[in-house]
Amino acid sequence: IFGAKQSSAGIDFNNYDKIPVKVTGEGADQLDKIDFFVDAQLSEVLAQNLTRCGYERPTPVQKHAIPIVVSGRDVMACAQTGSGKTCAFMVPAIESLLRSGPPQERRRTPAPCALVMAPTRELVTQIFEEARKFSFRSGIRCCVVYGGADMRDQRRELNNGCDVLMATPGRLRDMFSRGLVSLACIQFLILDEADRMLDMGFEPQVRQIVEQTDLGECAPSRQSMMFSATFPREVQMMARDFLNNYIFLTVGRVGSASELVEQSVIYSDDRDKVQLLEKVLQETGGGLTLIFVETKRGADSLEKDLWRSGLSVAAIHGDRSQHERESALAMFRSGRTPILIATDVASRGLDIPNVQLVINYEMPKAIDDYVHRIGRTGRAGRKGKALAFVNERSGLNRDLYDLMDENKQEIPDWFEQICRSQRSGGRRKGEGRDRFGGRDHRYERSGKGGGGGGGGGG
Repeated sequence: IFGAKQSSAGIDFNNYDKIPVKVTGEGADQLDKIDFFVDAQLSEVLAQNLTRCGYERPTPVQKHAIPIVVSGRDVMACAQTGSGKTCAFMVPAIESLLRSGPPQERRRTPAPCALVMAPTRELVTQIFEEARKFSFRSGIRCCVVYGGADMRDQRRELNNGCDVLMATPGRLRDMFSRGLVSLACIQFLILDEADRMLDMGFEPQVRQIVEQTDLGECAPSRQSMMFSATFPREVQMMARDFLNNYIFLTVGRVGSASELVEQSVIYSDDRDKVQLLEKVLQETGGGLTLIFVETKRGADSLEKDLWRSGLSVAAIHGDRSQHERESALAMFRSGRTPILIATDVASRGLDIPNVQLVINYEMPKAIDDYVHRIGRTGRAGRKGKALAFVNERSGLNRDLYDLMDENKQEIPDWFEQICRSQRSGGRRKGEGRDRFGGRDHRYERSGKGGGGGGGGGG
């Protein structure tokens, strides 16, 4: 269940401790952080499982979120992709369930105590695998449900017992409407990658689950959490409906690329783009490479082109079957297929360790999507590289220039010239940096910080 033990080798904890952290909300200045997992005074079985996972020191989001949740507060946390958000919400939820014990009331319909919703099948499966490790031999049973798989098998798993449920909104809504699961005993509601759930059009389904099912029966005593790498104003407004007197936690530069990722650009004419990519891949010299494209058709086409060139490659996107996607990810993680082509939807939130290079073969339409893409590398304090294929027709040149400049990346003269010639679009340095939701909008009018803490991550 634990696989290879995660190593902290290569993680620069001195840099981790310099990461700025801001905590706002009522009573935020009275909340402590933990510097080591032992400081959280976790149950013995959970502490042992963290050791089995190879977790030694908490990341900045874990340092703050774990004690906040264990203290009983709702939380909305913004942290860069790869910062350890899954552990930050699953560990305190499982710890609290261990402390409170099982529900006294027995129900004929499966009734989990914790619910985690995330936008994609891959992400809920990934969270499920982590939750299984944290809950190992604790008596807490985890289940996962998502579309594209046989509902009868998932129903059978739920009927065998379910304490913590990971689910995509659509499948959960269907199973609830059929009377296959009850949400009346939920003590913890967690929304992961909340911004992407809105982007993908899941807000009506999420609201229906939260507001129009028996989940509302436990609202007064329920703890709720929202986690994501970005939190634009629209998502924060939704948080007002789902969270109660929450603590707002910002770790690092929200919406900014990690400085652990070395970003670079390469000029690519559309006619010779595939040949240029083949050359880049041949010069990479091993390691896992993740290539992003904009469309499912583009992923299929590029996979065929690279395969014909003799490269070991696979692709994942929304039209591939669940088995095909899981198989491709397994082959990629193991290194047997070291090149993976993906669309944004298929890759969002995936924790694939040891990705050395992320290539934006086709640039996305928004700079925050670019940030999420390159967040597949440079994870958990390790260094990585990101390469963007650009030309004069690329729509994000100015935004990309600003982001690279902000993160002290080397910018070639030719790219600077292109950006200067594109006077419209993009932002000047220092402008629009709160667009990713790095501020607690509850206090923007009054100018108050809500008694927030802050400072370095250490």
